[in-house]
Amino acid sequence: MESAPKAPNSLSLPWKLRILLSLAGPAIDLVTRKDGTVNRCLLKVLDLLQVQPSSEPSNGVKTYDVVVDPTRKLWFRVFVPIQYAVEDLPVMVFFHGGGYIVLSPDFKLYDDVCRKFAKELHVIVVSVDYRLAPENRHPAQHDDAFDVLKFLDNEENRSRWLPENANISRCFMAGDSSGAHITHYVGLRASQFNFQQLQVIGLVAIQPFFGGEERTDSEIRLDGSAPILSTKRTDWFWNAFMPLGEPYNRDHPIINVSGPNAVDISEMDLPPTMVVVTGFDILRDWQIRYYEWLKKSGKEVYFVDYPNMFHEFFLFSELSESDQLISEMKDFVYKVLNKVY
Repeated sequence: MESAPKAPNSLSLPWKLRILLSLAGPAIDLVTRKDGTVNRCLLKVLDLLQVQPSSEPSNGVKTYDVVVDPTRKLWFRVFVPIQYAVEDLPVMVFFHGGGYIVLSPDFKLYDDVCRKFAKELHVIVVSVDYRLAPENRHPAQHDDAFDVLKFLDNEENRSRWLPENANISRCFMAGDSSGAHITHYVGLRASQFNFQQLQVIGLVAIQPFFGGEERTDSEIRLDGSAPILSTKRTDWFWNAFMPLGEPYNRDHPIINVSGPNAVDISEMDLPPTMVVVTGFDILRDWQIRYYEWLKKSGKEVYFVDYPNMFHEFFLFSELSESDQLISEMKDFVYKVLNKVY
């Protein structure tokens, strides 16, 4: 099943988006240096695409920022849909993508999509700003994500920073790319931790960032032609992410989640998981293997495939598939909630 169904031979996209995507890969190459560092000065141009929180509702959602730990600049943005102010709402903790090296919850594309999640899924979204690599290497990002869960589980923090109708015993975790990588590993960690009230009941992994020593069919076939990612870039991201001085290859279990060194999760209480893949993503085969591994491990898992789409497609609202994903996520959320209640 590794790459079936087969994707079309080429992407069909609006011309403006096609131009934008053609610039994304070279932009990554510009800021990722050969010595393994990131040109943060050049990345300051992204500050122009940051948006401030809005206490006045925009598109039916108000937002505000919460600082968890100023010493490591750990914070999150809360998205509250105002039309459901009296209803008991689940919480969705979201982790953004960016290869572990760039982006944040206030980046406009992520602010927009989390606003849509809140409004359309009827959830309160907590979008986390974790520390970035290579300045902060694994496990810093996973620790930050887990510490946000513990912060939300604290009664004083919850009553101060979340709306009264936020139900953290109905908590979902979601993420895209590297954020989906966080979602899986922190989901495992959460399933083995005794929270006071918080309970993670579902995971959404949108095009999770996994890899391995083998070059898969999708990596070979799409390398250099699919937007955003290439094998050269993903290898660079892993080198920036993994701890210094610790020998590893790409079959390390933190990279190759379902590979020869995979953790046995068959006895772990991992919640239901929705896995999203696309046809024009070099990581496609690794994502399909992740889905098959979850299924083989006896987990409840749902597979959603967009053969005509690319890595991070859902961030672009002009694509109908972006709305389709929202609909698929809504179905998943309600399916899980109906089993819990």
